[in-house]
Amino acid sequence: MPEALAHPFTLPMIVFAYLMGSISTAILTARLFGLPDPRTTGSGNPGATNMLRQGGRWPAILTLIGDIAKGVIPVAITHALDLDSSALALVAVAAFLGHLYPVFFGFRGGKGVATALGVLLGLSPLLGLLVLGVWLAVAALTRYSSLAALIAALSATPLTWWLLPETPLILAVATLSLLLIQRHHGNIRRLVRGEESRIGQRKKSEPASN
Repeated sequence: MPEALAHPFTLPMIVFAYLMGSISTAILTARLFGLPDPRTTGSGNPGATNMLRQGGRWPAILTLIGDIAKGVIPVAITHALDLDSSALALVAVAAFLGHLYPVFFGFRGGKGVATALGVLLGLSPLLGLLVLGVWLAVAALTRYSSLAALIAALSATPLTWWLLPETPLILAVATLSLLLIQRHHGNIRRLVRGEESRIGQRKKSEPASN
């Protein structure tokens, strides 16, 4: 890692990734459509799932695209600059942390599902598509967005080990997966109690996935 930081582009890319991750697509989309701040309505989570429940299809789609882009763009630029895997790993984690703890919005961010997907797509389109496939399969079978996110997160590290067998990248994806699982602690409790809302069902009061 110290060698990665020695490259003149590494630190600026880490800062750029964090700042880009800190742009809350959900909050900006809510303002564009005249909707309430998503942190104060529905699940209280500034993500695509809550935007779908509160604003409908188009706000949710825009939020999803923006959150994925926040992960893809900094990682893709780092690839284009031909930085090593350690720098790539640091940029990937920085973008994800920006979404979770955005400096522009009081460090109150979302759960990171879409941004994590963007990071994985940036690292390897095949990796991202495989993890997305896991999410879609579980969501289709169970209708639980949160359960799909959790199982997809669990699948991400072994898939990275298979497709990108470089230690910094495996550790970065493992970090993203652990943080994402931690952010879903409330969902895990509700899944165990049988109280979690399904996709398409209106949220009762507590945070949902994404």
